[in-house]
Amino acid sequence: MSLISEREAPILPQDDTRKQLGAFLRARRESLDPQRLGLPRSGRRRTPGLRREEVAMLADVGVTWYTWLEQGRDVNPSPVVMTAVAAALQCSPLETRHIFVLAGLTPPESPQLAQCEGISAGTRRLLDSLMPQPASIQKPNFDIVAWNDSFCRLMGVDFSTLPEADRNCIYLYLTHPGWRSRLGNPDVLPTFVSYFRAAMAEHRGEAAWEDKLARFFAVSTEFEALWHQRYDVRGVENQLKSFNHPLVGCFSLQQMYWYSAPRNGSRLLVYLPVDEAGEKALARLDAGA
Repeated sequence: MSLISEREAPILPQDDTRKQLGAFLRARRESLDPQRLGLPRSGRRRTPGLRREEVAMLADVGVTWYTWLEQGRDVNPSPVVMTAVAAALQCSPLETRHIFVLAGLTPPESPQLAQCEGISAGTRRLLDSLMPQPASIQKPNFDIVAWNDSFCRLMGVDFSTLPEADRNCIYLYLTHPGWRSRLGNPDVLPTFVSYFRAAMAEHRGEAAWEDKLARFFAVSTEFEALWHQRYDVRGVENQLKSFNHPLVGCFSLQQMYWYSAPRNGSRLLVYLPVDEAGEKALARLDAGA
């Protein structure tokens, strides 16, 4: 029995996203070799790849419904059905994420991202080569997964001595007096709240994100109050950041982000001097001031 019934689906005005989804599914279907998938030969094939009936059979959905999906009709697939279609089309994690996004669904977490532990030797060399510019690699939830010595000196934290669960920008701001005292910009906490709210929107219901938020609430009633009082959202952006270091004084650095993977991937954060004061401050920190 199919997962869904073949009821009449009206042809609605098509948006570009539906058309893109249909085009991608068709291209993926036509790229597959029926023999490699163990499908029997049955008559002459007029088109390359799998037939729509074969994809429907493999995904356990109705042929008519799958045809409508490829045609870009408004059939509102569920996550369970799209997972089955992705499996039938032998989609990679990235391809599965792509069709979920085009279908207007929350993508499943990529195993490659979920299981990404540690960093490569090349990434380690990259971070070290950026010195004396402070640099770190962060996850979308603001976990710090890698850093260079300059970043430790700037923030006054030896990350190697911290439990992995504590290596998070927001958590450290809430719990580490030294980290908090380094940041000179006003409204740091409201900004963190708006950042995390925006990032969490793509991870609704995910235990890891819910646990992270609960941990912030547990250590900061101020964070919890702002979370329930303000509903602003902001994306992570490049901006000028002010610092107040106990040894080298006040200075500003340009915060620059580069993303090492597509959406939801880790990001490289580098602080760059924009004036002589910033250059002198980083030089002194690099010299062990």
